[in-house]
This record gives sequence, C-alpha cells and structure tokens, in this order.
Amino acid sequence: MQDRLPPLTALRAFEAAARHMSFAMAADELHVTPAALSFQIKSLEEHLGTPVFLRLNRAVELTEAGRTLQPGIKEGFQSLNAAWRAAQRIGNETTLMVTAGPAFTAKWLAPRFFEFARAHPEIDLRFTATLRALDFGRDEVDVAIRFGMDKKEPGLVSFPLETEWVTPVMTPEMAERFPTPQSLKHATLVHDDSIAFLSPQTDWAAWFRMMGLNIDATHGPRFTGADHAVDAALAGAGVTLGRRALAVKDIHEGRLVTPFRRAIELQARFRFVCREGAENRPHIAAFHQWILDEIAKMSNVTESLTLTHIEDVPA
Repeated sequence: MQDRLPPLTALRAFEAAARHMSFAMAADELHVTPAALSFQIKSLEEHLGTPVFLRLNRAVELTEAGRTLQPGIKEGFQSLNAAWRAAQRIGNETTLMVTAGPAFTAKWLAPRFFEFARAHPEIDLRFTATLRALDFGRDEVDVAIRFGMDKKEPGLVSFPLETEWVTPVMTPEMAERFPTPQSLKHATLVHDDSIAFLSPQTDWAAWFRMMGLNIDATHGPRFTGADHAVDAALAGAGVTLGRRALAVKDIHEGRLVTPFRRAIELQARFRFVCREGAENRPHIAAFHQWILDEIAKMSNVTESLTLTHIEDVPA
C-alpha cells in the first residue's frame, strides 16, 4: 500500500464509474474506450492494493474500499472544479453573477437593472433570487445582497447599504380614508413576517407603541415575503409597514404614500457582499457604485421622515 496518490486520470476514471455504476457510460463521458477506462481503474486498484469494484456479469458494484473512497473523491473533484471556475472568473470582467433575496430582486433590482445595463453594456448581469446561503466559490457568485446585521465572514467583505426603516405605506386613495394614525384601527393591517426574526421585533405593535397608541395589531393578513406585503398595499388591499428598500421606488413615484412621516429605524440593513479583494475588480466596483447612486436618487424619501431607532421604541 502506497501513501502517494494515484494519477489524476485514474481518480477521474473511478469517480465517473462510481457515479454511473457503469464502465461503458463513464468511458463515454470521459471520451475514452471502455478498455482504457478499465485499465485506469485497474491501475488505481494496484496502487491502492485492493479492488474498488466487483465485476459482475452485466454490472459493477463498489467494494467496501470503493464505498469508502467514493465520497471523498467526489467531493474532491467538485472542489477542484469550483476552484477552477472561481479562478476563471477572476479574469472575466464581462459577466457579473448577483444573488439577492426574492423580495429585493423583485422590488429593487428588477425595476432598475436596465439602467445599469444602459450605463455598462459591456457587463452581462445574471441574477439568482434566493435566500439560501451560497458559496462564492462553488456557486459561481460574484456579489450577494443580503439583509441582516453587519458581521465579518472569513474571506468576504461586507458594505452596509442605506439605513433601513419601516413606516406605514398605502395608496393615496387609502390615505384619504385613514388620515390619522388613530384611524388605522379601522384599516386592514398587512403584516410583513419576513423580518419577524429581528429582536426587538419591528412590527405594527412597535410602530403603534412609538406613536403612543393602544391599537390591536394582531389582525390582518400576513406574508412571509416582503414584496407580497408591498404588492397588497399597492392593490389597495390594506396598509403595510413598508421597508425602505422595497417600497421606496413606489413612494418616490407616487403609487404609495407615507402620510404619517414617522418611521422606525431597523438594526439590520441590506449589505453588499463579495469576496475579499474582489471589491476592486472593475465590474464589481461599478455595480457597487451604481447601487449607491440609485439609493442616493431617492434619498428625499428618507429626508422627509422622522426616524426612531427600534431600541428607543418603548417596550
């Protein structure tokens, strides 16, 4: 038994054969003859000192040694492929893969990305709308827009974006029906449960406490997607606590209004995240600056509000 690893070609042959459980299919994938693939696996077995496959009549099976070897070899090739793709992307300044949550993608990125495309026609933007934690190497991600507290993650840099707040938003027609905070006790309150994980909670109950009102805030439809809560308000179905990033464009363009001018500032905010050192790559730096410029265009919405930090809201 040797400590030295066998040739990479033998490991590739084993990985493909173990995945397909077929020498013929593995040979076809690797563009070699079945005899050549069988020779590579035989050389691996000689190197290991024990068989990794049982050759049956019309099939193959992994031996105990093969079953022990297979997961590590599979993971090793996945890591190798991911590292190779990540290294290739360093030299690729024309494609930018961005991941963000579904709500931010729908309400912030999608309505605006044509502006970036017009300003940077040389960059091909690609979006993945998911809340799943992605690996910047394995998942071929260049930039992630994530909502939460600022925190240091190994190998990544994080730039907080604009201060995030919530305030009642509604259509202009509904604002005429509910002209005062007190009148909201008769309104349909739409709840955004996507930030229910924050502590202290920033919800309707907190906003009414900030206003010194004793109003039952338990009724009304609840949405796990913040974009759906904003859409309900746009449809005139009720009043929701709109989050700055997700409602600001509709407020700026007059589809929604903020009649009470009092907002709660959240502890969390959206963050621009990328691999350490990648923030200076031209296409990533251009995308970051574009986001900051787009935020600045609508700063007047925040300037018209009085913000109270959630920690200063009475418990």
